[in-house]
Amino acid sequence: MKFAPVLVLALLAATSAQPQIIEFESGGLKYQALTRNGLTVMFSPLPLRIKDYAVIQVAISNGAPVSWSVRPEDFRFEKAGGGAIQALAARTVVDSLFERATRGDVIKLVAAYEASLYNNAQIHSTNGYEARRQNAFADLGSNRLKAAAAASAISMVTTKLAPGQSTDGAVFFASQGKPLGPGRLVMSAAGEVFVFPVEAERPATSK
Repeated sequence: MKFAPVLVLALLAATSAQPQIIEFESGGLKYQALTRNGLTVMFSPLPLRIKDYAVIQVAISNGAPVSWSVRPEDFRFEKAGGGAIQALAARTVVDSLFERATRGDVIKLVAAYEASLYNNAQIHSTNGYEARRQNAFADLGSNRLKAAAAASAISMVTTKLAPGQSTDGAVFFASQGKPLGPGRLVMSAAGEVFVFPVEAERPATSK
């Protein structure tokens, strides 16, 4: 697995009996992590809204002896008052930001994501944001920041994780620019259901 040793030991201890959620803070963000069937899922809400989206950062590591595929559409947010929001496919987010995002929107999104990623010592992805960023910006032929390239790099994409591989990315929920609010985040993967309680968010960066 590619998460830091301290987190790995805690997760192994939790999975020795009934899987338990591990909570920790890093870079001012609150993270939750849960391991089921060898797959570890970790997430934190990002403290910003971009256009009509609420955004969470996700990191997934495969410690199982078999490969598992993961995708952003595996996530949904179930509101405490009823109703659910399905996470959007990466292509949908990229197309939307390409049409509507300003350069300032993209810079804000990149800055928030990189701050959360690089300040979290628990995340060491083998094929996550860094690999996507290099590919996306290489296609531009310049260092200019464009909405489509930035969204392509940041957004979690459908990925098949071989044993020992990991990935990270931003997952987007269409929320009319509002926080997700209290409820629970649910992900179905590796033949398991991962459930995380979500509390009301503190005020975030305005769009």
